[in-house]
Amino acid sequence: MKTARRRPAASTRWLDRQLNDPYVAEARRLGYRSRAAFKLIEIDERLQLLRPGQIVVDLGAAPGGWTQVALERTRAAETGGRVVALDRMEIDPLPGADILLGDFLEPETLARLESAVGEAAADLVLSDLSPSTTGHKATDHLRIVALAEDALDFAERTLKPGGAFVAKVFRGGADGDLLKRVRARFGTVRHIKPPASRADSAETYLVARGFRPPTA
Repeated sequence: MKTARRRPAASTRWLDRQLNDPYVAEARRLGYRSRAAFKLIEIDERLQLLRPGQIVVDLGAAPGGWTQVALERTRAAETGGRVVALDRMEIDPLPGADILLGDFLEPETLARLESAVGEAAADLVLSDLSPSTTGHKATDHLRIVALAEDALDFAERTLKPGGAFVAKVFRGGADGDLLKRVRARFGTVRHIKPPASRADSAETYLVARGFRPPTA
């Protein structure tokens, strides 16, 4: 590349990886907004989480790749299903999706999100929320587990009985109180690292199915 000498080394490595990444090329070919769409596709092909007519919430949705997959697989426009997407970054409109802008951790944003889901409740809560990383593994792990716990709080208030929850965590999986809570509320719990997740990335996904609401 003629401009490589003028780029910082990290930027050059990122650009080189993007140019040579088959998932990036396939995302462009199929019209997905990001290569991350294939992570959800691969998880769903293994576990069949997405079905026509569902109500799905997508947390940390920007730029919208997971939302696109959810819209396709729920066939929301045809079946009466709904996909609600939230991020603090702008998401260009996607026909059929309710897109909200705001910080998931702000009470006002949570109230708007719960209002958008409505009384029908959700079949699936997806969380691709990720914190700003520090480069310190222990700190980054704690931050992403904290976000997963916040997403679980929301899922416990929002999911229908039998619903499912997917959350990004870092390598080593969910631990401590988070894993105990998930196991107490769901019938099956597992960790999956889909092939589209880069090998050098610490991310993995916690997938829980068969939600059991707390008894009064």
